[in-house]
Amino acid sequence: MEQGITTLVAVVVFLGVYALIISEKVHRTVAALFGAALILFIRIVPWDKLPEYLDLDTLFLLIGMMIIVNTARESGLFEFIAIKTAKLARGSPMKVLLLFSLVTALVSSVLDNVTTVLLLTPMLLYITRLMDVNPVPFLLAEVFASNIGGTATLIGDPPNIMIGSAAGLSFNEFLVNMGPIAAVDLVLSLGLIYLIYRGAMRVDEKKKRSITSIIESLREEEAIRDHSLFRKSVIVILAVIGLFFVHDKLGLEPAVVALFGASVLLIWSGMEPDEILEKVEWTAIFFFVGLFILVGALVETGVINGIASWVTGHIHSTGEALVIITWFSAIASAIVDNIPLTAAMIPLIKAMGSSMNIYPLWWALSLGACLGGNGTAIGASANVVVIGIAAREGIRISFVEFLKVGLVVMIVTVAAGMAILWVRYIGV
Repeated sequence: MEQGITTLVAVVVFLGVYALIISEKVHRTVAALFGAALILFIRIVPWDKLPEYLDLDTLFLLIGMMIIVNTARESGLFEFIAIKTAKLARGSPMKVLLLFSLVTALVSSVLDNVTTVLLLTPMLLYITRLMDVNPVPFLLAEVFASNIGGTATLIGDPPNIMIGSAAGLSFNEFLVNMGPIAAVDLVLSLGLIYLIYRGAMRVDEKKKRSITSIIESLREEEAIRDHSLFRKSVIVILAVIGLFFVHDKLGLEPAVVALFGASVLLIWSGMEPDEILEKVEWTAIFFFVGLFILVGALVETGVINGIASWVTGHIHSTGEALVIITWFSAIASAIVDNIPLTAAMIPLIKAMGSSMNIYPLWWALSLGACLGGNGTAIGASANVVVIGIAAREGIRISFVEFLKVGLVVMIVTVAAGMAILWVRYIGV
């Protein structure tokens, strides 16, 4: 096949898969795998080059963390955390908002966002029903906190895992660069939620005392279904997080740390592997596999290098690139899935390395890809999950209602994050 035709086919297949993903007429994993199979079938990516494009660091890190989370979930660990948080709030709507948002952000920084909101949302809805307040601001705060918390660390959100693997960035580098941004943005998002919904935060003292009494009657110890597994899960999770902090000094890849923690917890817990492995999100894993092959086709045919050459011909400084990448990835992530967006942007940024310092651009991509999802109801998986749980409970959060708040939160938090990156890497 001639080079020009090969390039055209690679682009058409890539855009076709994107169109299917956006339309949601075909499951995104099916669309990605079909496109990847087509690329391999017509040999745009030769079979022997496949290992070059499959990012095993990302795949194994995701699998390892999914195994740890699914094993720990069986112990009742996350329900325990939710009840503890509710008790600390003592019936105050504002304290519930703050504490649940803080817990959601912290848990989302080390565990999968979807798992976090799946576990915490039912408890949050229970508390808002007791307080007899509008649950919408609390649910929106949880969504924003989950996406912001995931921005803070290497393992907090799939785009960060992909960026860290591609750029060779350590857990500590993510924490130092994105941690402060996440902290500032969490405060800003909660402030905006309060300003918009402050009328829903009022509960009279009599009702507050009644709510406190009911919450105090909940026993977090009863949430623990398996005390032995609970202790083992806590120990392994803390050990894995500790190893993430020093993995670069030990010469270990984050994926190795995650797989080691997963295997230790499986052995120590004595649980049947089938029971845990069937709960791993294999659809997400194969979605990644398909995307890596599709992007590999664009690299193989020279499309990425061509785009990079055009971009660098029109962008003359790292500062310009930082602004453009931040806002492009944020706006795009509010509309399309941030994982395929990140997969497409990574080789583009790499190719720009010949003409500028691309180190700040990795943080710009992380910022935009992770926080852009706050802009719309379909911008991130956590958004869709929380809205779905709320709908089952008879609570409707419309696309427009989410957009009115989410777009403001997205613009303010992305702007604040970009300002911090600009001051740090470009100068005042």
